[in-house]
Amino acid sequence: MPETDSTPLAPPARLGLIGLGKMGLPMGRRLVASGFAVRGFDPLEEARAAFAEAGGTACGSAAEAAAGAEAVVTMLPNGEVVRRAVLEGADAVAGAMRPGAILIEMSSSAPLSTRALGERLAALGIGLVDAPVSGGVRKAEAGTLSIMLGGAGPALARIRPVLEAMGSALFETGPLGSAHAMKALNNYVSAAGLIAACEAVQVGAAFGLDPVVMTDILNVSTGRNNATENKLKPFVLPETYDSGFGLALMTKDVGIAVELAEALGHPAPFSHAVAAFARSALARLGPEADHTAVDRYLKLLAAPSLNAGSGEPG
Repeated sequence: MPETDSTPLAPPARLGLIGLGKMGLPMGRRLVASGFAVRGFDPLEEARAAFAEAGGTACGSAAEAAAGAEAVVTMLPNGEVVRRAVLEGADAVAGAMRPGAILIEMSSSAPLSTRALGERLAALGIGLVDAPVSGGVRKAEAGTLSIMLGGAGPALARIRPVLEAMGSALFETGPLGSAHAMKALNNYVSAAGLIAACEAVQVGAAFGLDPVVMTDILNVSTGRNNATENKLKPFVLPETYDSGFGLALMTKDVGIAVELAEALGHPAPFSHAVAAFARSALARLGPEADHTAVDRYLKLLAAPSLNAGSGEPG
């Protein structure tokens, strides 16, 4: 890891932001509102236009956004996309960053790949911190995300004001890659809770229980979880399935947790079951489906037409 100045980056420090999607755009707005000079890039023109309307500087390439920045934030779909954006091509972010700058990797990426990226960047004199988030679009808009931090102490101290502009709860998890490991494991637990909650409510409804009453009881009982508190009534029971977090992303995150367990030689059998269910739901519902649509997939599995000829009762 290169030596890093630990002086906190206070506004109006110059930042780069790569990725202006559902999460990156509101996070960028929070940075701009906090007084940072933020230059952002996204391949979609409408995303760049929305960022410019928020007071940021929209750039025509990732390299342009990163040039001259004290720190660069990446908020991209996965670690492979991050690696390509940072290391490959004429517009590579690393090629535009100056020695001593810090890459803040806020995507949901594989922890072992994050460590490998850190080694590549260290050779260029660039620091890396993994800082994935939890809380979704609503908390990104409010600046109240939970942010996990992995990396060296001086780098964490330097970027803390940047992260505090986007989150209200910061947790140092250990060395580089540890935050991405924590994020994947958190999202695995969240996915398992969502699937279990949807399944339980459907079984209860089939028996004659009121799903709203069930949800209220779960939320004052030992079955309470993030899905029962924040997803059943707004998105699942009305069947809107529009929470803003994609099923494809949930499937990817659970897959990262499974891959981590496998790399460590840990069997983790239930994580494999959740991953297999998520993959099946994604294949049936399509890449645009919201993660709360696992409820719809469970209903499809329960449809009598799917059981016809199977030897099982309809």
